[in-house]
Amino acid sequence: MITEHIINQDNDKRVAALHADYDALGEHLDRRGIDIAVIKAKVADYGVAVPSWGVGTGGTRFARFPGKGEPRDVFDKLSDCGVIQQLTRATPSVSLHIPWDNAPAADLNAKAEEVGLSFDAMNSNTFQDQADQPHSYQFGSLSHTNAATRTQAVEHNIACIELGAQIGSKALTIWVGDGSNFPGQTNFTKQFERYLDAARQVYDALPDDWTLLTEHKMYEPAFYSTVVQDWGTNLLIAQQMGDKAKCLVDLGHHAPNVNIEMIVARLTQFGKLGGFHFNDSKYGDDDLDTGSINPYQLFLVFNELVEAEADPDFNPMHMLDQSHNVTDPIESLMVSAMEVQRAYAQALLVDRPALEGFQEGNDALMATDTLKAAYRTDVEPILAMARLDQGAAIAPIPAFRASGYRKAVADERPEVVGAGGGIV
Repeated sequence: MITEHIINQDNDKRVAALHADYDALGEHLDRRGIDIAVIKAKVADYGVAVPSWGVGTGGTRFARFPGKGEPRDVFDKLSDCGVIQQLTRATPSVSLHIPWDNAPAADLNAKAEEVGLSFDAMNSNTFQDQADQPHSYQFGSLSHTNAATRTQAVEHNIACIELGAQIGSKALTIWVGDGSNFPGQTNFTKQFERYLDAARQVYDALPDDWTLLTEHKMYEPAFYSTVVQDWGTNLLIAQQMGDKAKCLVDLGHHAPNVNIEMIVARLTQFGKLGGFHFNDSKYGDDDLDTGSINPYQLFLVFNELVEAEADPDFNPMHMLDQSHNVTDPIESLMVSAMEVQRAYAQALLVDRPALEGFQEGNDALMATDTLKAAYRTDVEPILAMARLDQGAAIAPIPAFRASGYRKAVADERPEVVGAGGGIV
């Protein structure tokens, strides 16, 4: 972890300017009838989970270029995730992926306590074969034509639930690569029936206070069809399973220019929005840093979420899901966590009574200008002051670089050599 002295030393250089900027923004917001302290308190309470796999260097279908100081195991991953939380106070929990992160529950709990983290949703891997499994997932997992393969996938998901229950998780996320690559390869209806039957077995194994999050994806690794290809199919699954089943929305799992914020509104309206995987994309499922390509879309998503906050039962899970190929993963995850906070803060600034009035009066121009007025507001002083109040870094990236953490772990962790293939 990074010493408090390093953080304080960097903050000392920035604190006077921050107070000036924060006070100026406070005066500006006060003229709009907004209490900056209320916004700051909500931002400080907001957190997004980091994925354990995100602190390693990602890749493409062609190659992976390892970075310095790559985590050797789940405990190194938790150390890196702890640094992200220490510097930003925006990522209080971590989401594990099994079997990549399989370890005794007692050891996971001890490490999480050491680095100041809790555990978010569990993620099961049935899209990749493991050395010790008897049946291959090449042609599917929960929807495979072979009953023994489906049973293997179901049992793996149940094992994820059992481990998660021991470490304080309350949700299981299922994403499968099942689908087809050629017309006629599979019977769409029978394949979906097999998926529903297997998913129902997993659902029945959930503890009463758990949520099953199913995730849709338009393509990859199946390029002709996927079993859970869009939010409509995902909603059908959640409705078939029961009250504990909800839909997870990954921002990159849609065709270009799809109206994701409208999907969010629809799923919210019918009580089936369970959570998010935040990232960004230019062409497809690019898994780019959150807010790096289309920050306005991220804001529009949060506009729908803030609209729904009035319902006390509305509490979707939020997690980053990114692949870092050319940047330091810790730095990218910190920036992305702050971008999610930024979108949330901007959405909190929307003048909702005015917006509703313009919507009811069919004043399209003023309605969209009301949204843009909030989006154009520079909320960085609010985010930075929330970090300062919690003992984090005013400027996390410079503080991280000044700490020498990356060099320290690079000296400790053996260098990974050779170009690996694929994203994991």
